[in-house]
Amino acid sequence: MFSLLQSIDLILFVLISISIGYLLIFTISARCARKRIYPPTATRHRFLVIFPAYQEDRVIVEAVTDFLRQDYPKDKYDIVVVSDQMHPSTNEQLLRLPLQLLIASYENSSKAKALALAIDSTEEQAYDMVVIMDADNQATPGFLEELNRAYASGQRAIQAHRKARNLNTDTAVLDAMSEEINNSIFRLGHNALHLSAALSGSGMAIDARWFREHVKKLETAGEDKELEALLLKQHIFIDYLNHVPVYDEKVQKKENFKHQRKRWIAAQFDALTNALPDLPAALRSGNWDYCNKILQWMLLPRSVLLAALGFLTLLVTPLSPWASIKWWGLCLALFLILVVNIPRDLWNRQLLKAVLHLPSLILIMVGNMFRIGKGVNKKFIHTEHGE
Repeated sequence: MFSLLQSIDLILFVLISISIGYLLIFTISARCARKRIYPPTATRHRFLVIFPAYQEDRVIVEAVTDFLRQDYPKDKYDIVVVSDQMHPSTNEQLLRLPLQLLIASYENSSKAKALALAIDSTEEQAYDMVVIMDADNQATPGFLEELNRAYASGQRAIQAHRKARNLNTDTAVLDAMSEEINNSIFRLGHNALHLSAALSGSGMAIDARWFREHVKKLETAGEDKELEALLLKQHIFIDYLNHVPVYDEKVQKKENFKHQRKRWIAAQFDALTNALPDLPAALRSGNWDYCNKILQWMLLPRSVLLAALGFLTLLVTPLSPWASIKWWGLCLALFLILVVNIPRDLWNRQLLKAVLHLPSLILIMVGNMFRIGKGVNKKFIHTEHGE
């Protein structure tokens, strides 16, 4: 019986060590990453900027108005807003702006459908890159210029640095902290080792011809992961512009956090299920970028990893103090990984106060693992915005 428990302890330790080791490798590479800025170019490529807007009456007009302040030639970019279940008054305001407004009415709304509709409304060969924004995003005036430089240097898929617009609640602070950790590990750290960055769902740009050919293949609410798989299968590198911020509104209520994370977990599970059969072929062809992505999707969500590691450590400690040393070592490693990847501008009393709510959010994430019903990743889930 004792040897059985030892074997279970060792197996669980190895499995969790793999996840923490993965995070540690890319944490170190992120700390060693060099700042990379692409050189200026006289060429001005054309951009199609898409704002899918599902029940986004509160934020969409401000977001589009803000984007129109780009320091980029006005004749070199067009904005398309896909209005889905928005009020007529909001659509009237949008029509007063220099953009193309498309009215959508889907039985089951999704961002993927909105992107396909936007592409169908434009002429083939009219654009060089497609930029995907969320209705609550705000970009800096030099955003398109930075994308233009990267594209001129040969980058066909680009992810900008999503940062928090709001830190007005404890949940928003923790959401912002989580995204910055992801930015460091799964984007900056990956690029530092010449691996593709993870897409964020917005603030991203993709070669227009490629996007037009593949957008109809997107079927779920995890369209960013579907795009990653399609790009990496074709050996298309995803670049990360750490110095180019796109400000994104963070969820402010625990209930919204719960629904958002449930969809994210479902998207990761679906992505892994669809990509896993490709692993043997990716290994044979040496597509290490795609292999790494499949491995990444195998990892437990960080909050679930925290819960599992904490539970097992506390369980093993009274049963076998000597055996628990290795578990406490893993706890320390994970703690350092998280702390190191939190940017300096988030370190304040507000963050320390918000961390007190972390256990309840972890429990929400663990509960989500058991509540992923059929079709969760097929529907657009609207996130409420602040006043």
